[in-house]
Amino acid sequence: MLKQILTAPDGAPSDVERIKEDSNYLRGTLKEVMQDRISAGIPDDDNRLMKHHGSYLQDDRDLRNERQKQKLEPAYQFMLRVRAPGGVVTPEQWLVLDELADKNANGTIKLTTRQSFQMHGILKWNMKDTIQEIHKSLLTTLAACGDVNRNVMCNPNPDQSGIHAEVYEWAKYLSDYLLPRTRAYHEIWLDEEKVAGTPDIEEEPMYGPLYLPRKFKIGIAVPPSNDIDVFSQDLGLIAIVENEKLIGFNVAIGGGMGMSHGDKATYPQVARVIGFCTPEQVVEVAEKAITIQRDYGNRSVRKNARFKYTVDRLGLETVKAELETRLGWSLEEEKPYHFDHNGDRYGWIKGTQGKWHYTLFIQNGRVADFPEYKLKTGLKEIANIHTGDFRLTANQNLVIANVSSQKKKKINELMEQYGLSDGNHHSALRRSSMACVALPTCSLAMAESERYLPVLMDKIEEIVDENGLREKEITIRMTGCPNGCARPALAEIALIGKAVGKYNLYLGGAHDGSRLNKMYRENIGEEEILKELKIILSQYAKERKEDEHFGDFVIRSGIVKATTDGTNFHD
Repeated sequence: MLKQILTAPDGAPSDVERIKEDSNYLRGTLKEVMQDRISAGIPDDDNRLMKHHGSYLQDDRDLRNERQKQKLEPAYQFMLRVRAPGGVVTPEQWLVLDELADKNANGTIKLTTRQSFQMHGILKWNMKDTIQEIHKSLLTTLAACGDVNRNVMCNPNPDQSGIHAEVYEWAKYLSDYLLPRTRAYHEIWLDEEKVAGTPDIEEEPMYGPLYLPRKFKIGIAVPPSNDIDVFSQDLGLIAIVENEKLIGFNVAIGGGMGMSHGDKATYPQVARVIGFCTPEQVVEVAEKAITIQRDYGNRSVRKNARFKYTVDRLGLETVKAELETRLGWSLEEEKPYHFDHNGDRYGWIKGTQGKWHYTLFIQNGRVADFPEYKLKTGLKEIANIHTGDFRLTANQNLVIANVSSQKKKKINELMEQYGLSDGNHHSALRRSSMACVALPTCSLAMAESERYLPVLMDKIEEIVDENGLREKEITIRMTGCPNGCARPALAEIALIGKAVGKYNLYLGGAHDGSRLNKMYRENIGEEEILKELKIILSQYAKERKEDEHFGDFVIRSGIVKATTDGTNFHD
């Protein structure tokens, strides 16, 4: 049998490829334009490069029309994303980010769905100082965005904290190993001088001068929890534990959530398991998978440039064979595993070595002080006395981790003082909710998300209560556009923004994050959303089987068809 000759898609490179090629390894003219105080913005070419440094230029869309009338430039500001592999930071690092949010940003911190931190509202002239302070805390923004491998996720797993510690080390090692090698970040933001003996010709041994066609995402799940949505990752790793020992990882490839409305050539996809590797082999597996995407990904049409499209175009078995050729060895057969859920477990859990872990519900990941709820201040006070660590979950929540029995009492008192644990008394539906940032800062947003979902949840909770479903976990997610930042295509109920006040309603994702949902109603507003959910949730309350999850019910009842693969997501 002849080996298939692999090729990348035909077509002229996209404009972004030209920008990267001309950038001198992600430098562009960023150093110069960031010093220009005539405008608060930067040119589009440099903004494309800025992503690789962990930031996007945005503007406050709430102010856009008024500023246009006044003939002023948009209210430009930067979003800055801080990479924290596995979502783990020290109390000291938390305090640095808390201070920077007040000093240079909009006074809030956003916990992201990739276990990273975001700060919004940073002005151009404060960017360098902010990045330098982050660097001093031993965190970084490098490769938090852009056409490279992003923050590597892993399960925070408070009830198996011994395994978590080991998995976290692999997540951290992968995250560091797969960083770009360019010194552009250090020169532009950290004032690094060229070291004597540094070659004049710079190289990126893995990425090459054009980096990847699009972003690449890796996550490690630890069964029975799939809280990181391992099947949404370009490369998903499923930890296999036998006799309380990590023996390796099942390897899944080709997941991804983004799509475009009305374009059936774009779709979300779930990663598929292709085999098993030992822990010592996982870095090589990741590197070789990335090089396949580097060589064969679509560099002409960015909408079709993610690894999922490369896998689907070439074929799963073909990509597996190419991976094993590059490795020089074959993956083992996948090992058995089972996921129960993709949500978080709230409250105190006792882990290993007598340490305690408290998972705190943070609605849509926004750490801020509200009139009746001083969340940001309360967490700052906890960080001042905490001697363990903080772990960001993939559902935008926070684990106050590795708490000693002595500190537990004091942390409990602080949570009581600031009302932090009250959020854990919300309905199970709200505790299983997630929203992206959307308006007013995201330029891609077509509708509200983070600001609107809590208001909508108040009304959905009334339906839930009427039907006796308050403690029934149902994943619900909202995004302001179809790019998939809150992984809506895996939710049992999803609302994806189509226009201001209008959403597509999707139903039927699996409770464990293993199945995509299906569109049920298109372009509907709040009144229709509530009407549809009232009918379906009432039917679910009356007709569900014992222990049947909502996503399974809507498929069994014929409300929507099951999506068996991303390629039939639109059918």
